[in-house]
Amino acid sequence: MDQEERGGALYGYKNHVKAGAKSKWLERYALTDASVHDSQKLAELVATEDGEVYADSAYRNRPLTEEQEESNRQKSKIRARIEHVFGYMSQSMKGFYLRYLGRRRNAAAIGLSNLIYNLARYEQIVRLKLLPRNAV
Repeated sequence: MDQEERGGALYGYKNHVKAGAKSKWLERYALTDASVHDSQKLAELVATEDGEVYADSAYRNRPLTEEQEESNRQKSKIRARIEHVFGYMSQSMKGFYLRYLGRRRNAAAIGLSNLIYNLARYEQIVRLKLLPRNAV
């Protein structure tokens, strides 16, 4: 099912991120038009030495097998941690409603939002002693 079948075209820009599963630290990001699927930026964001990758999968439009459902349950625990990043950005930073004209201004705003998120996350990591200082 493409975007038009789901309710129309998308406008604006999308923030694709690579975040650490334990730290929730944003390690890399890419900006694209909103219509670009996350899978299109995977190779740019993920390096070979990264190990396991948990990414959103495309909508299948068919039921999952029991094995697939169990696999999804396990992966969802990690994926949910990454969704916390976007939850924090939208709830605490009001980060998903940028109204700048042009790609360069939106790219700057998204880059700054990611930086501010990392600063806030670093403070949480240090304050709560979630990870050793050199692990971030």
